Amino acid sequence: MTPGVPLLYPGDMEGRVHVITLAVDSLDRAFKFYRDGLGLESQGIVGTEFPGDDRHPAGAIAMFQLHGGLILTLYPRSELAKDANAPVGPPKTGEFSIGHAVSSRAEVDALLAQAEAAGARLTDQAHDRPWGIYSGYFQDPDGHLWEIMFNPELAAAPPIA
Repeated sequence: MTPGVPLLYPGDMEGRVHVITLAVDSLDRAFKFYRDGLGLESQGIVGTEFPGDDRHPAGAIAMFQLHGGLILTLYPRSELAKDANAPVGPPKTGEFSIGHAVSSRAEVDALLAQAEAAGARLTDQAHDRPWGIYSGYFQDPDGHLWEIMFNPELAAAPPIA
């Protein structure tokens, strides 16, 4: 046993996420939405030298480095299905949402307006939730749900290292 390293049992998974990959219908459109519309930084669409075929996925993706080292990746829906050896299914909203916490109610309103101006569809205007947060939702052009929220308890909590 190595000092300072937690003991893991076979099958244990550490509680962290490094990459979230969103399946998109149009890589160019989704890339422009996240880079130009929401202002996320990216090196651009990479991996275009890997064209793929009927059985093997193409490699073109767009990546955005987020706070805390998390990477948001956009990958064409058909290619993600090939890569995962899973059937291509239709986009389905409501399976999950991605939460983005901001430091004020005004930031919630501003970010929802920015997303809408960039082509997102607001699904729920920002309002106070019974559990103490202020939030609203938008769908990106591929239907992925984002919740923009202000939670006073998160704002007061020390940052996670």
